[in-house]
Amino acid sequence: MNLYITHSACRLHDNGVYHPERAERLGRIQDQLISAGLFDWFMHAEARAASDEELCLVHHPDLLQSIEAALPEKGIVGFDEDVYLCAHSLEAARHAVGAVLDGIDALHHGRAKRVFCNVRPPGHHAEYKRAMGFCLFNNIAIGAAYALQHYGYERIAIVDFDVHHGNGTEDYVRREPRVWFGSSFEFPFYPYTDPESDLPNMVKIPLQKYSNSEVFQQAWSEQGFPALEAFAPQIILVSAGFDGHSMDPLANLRLHESDYGWITRQLVAIAERHAQGRILSVLEGGYDLTALSLSAREHIKALFELGD
Repeated sequence: MNLYITHSACRLHDNGVYHPERAERLGRIQDQLISAGLFDWFMHAEARAASDEELCLVHHPDLLQSIEAALPEKGIVGFDEDVYLCAHSLEAARHAVGAVLDGIDALHHGRAKRVFCNVRPPGHHAEYKRAMGFCLFNNIAIGAAYALQHYGYERIAIVDFDVHHGNGTEDYVRREPRVWFGSSFEFPFYPYTDPESDLPNMVKIPLQKYSNSEVFQQAWSEQGFPALEAFAPQIILVSAGFDGHSMDPLANLRLHESDYGWITRQLVAIAERHAQGRILSVLEGGYDLTALSLSAREHIKALFELGD
């Protein structure tokens, strides 16, 4: 069975009027799944809230304490680079992380084979001591750390196809050699990290401005997938950002929703060979609501093997 996890608290995080990372993102994905007749073909669950101890599997306690201290009673305050807080932001972020942890539990115990977490705020820019780039805590990295600590996995892969490089996830894998990280991203572009990898457990795939489907698929086929196969992951975690779509207002790649179905099918095949099929995917970017919903639909169809 396949599992879809979300929580209403994730819609309470507010970045302010006209901000691209907004609560409607979650609703549009769910509405698209319903209108496509897909929503009744998988299990549904509400996420728990992650504990302080779980957040600190990846982050320094000072980050959590500083976020708690900065929460406003009302309105919105700036916290760090492209990070805003409202009264409910910490609650939302705890549930975003909790969805990933619940998904890890479900995969490990055989209650689900694949998981998609429709949550926000996103996470892959959040570093050990810093929230940045719309992200408070690194949802996917905490999920990996939790799986290592609680279930004794020895090889966990994180695949990130968001248009922005997951610098926070890179920050984590620099401290954790049991986790492999593969990331494709537009370059030069935010967060302006080095496009070359200096780690044996990391593959970076920088894509030039205006790169299209052919370039994206060739790059993953030649650079990403062979390294992932060689790593032989016991579980695959996906940072599913859909802002590489040609309609997205924040970036310059020229991908189509079908590309997200394509890469997901490749990951499913690799997971079947090495990881008993186990994949967990969590939402990252994607800011044109139509492109986001269509891309997420194709990703989830392929992830859950729902057919055409």
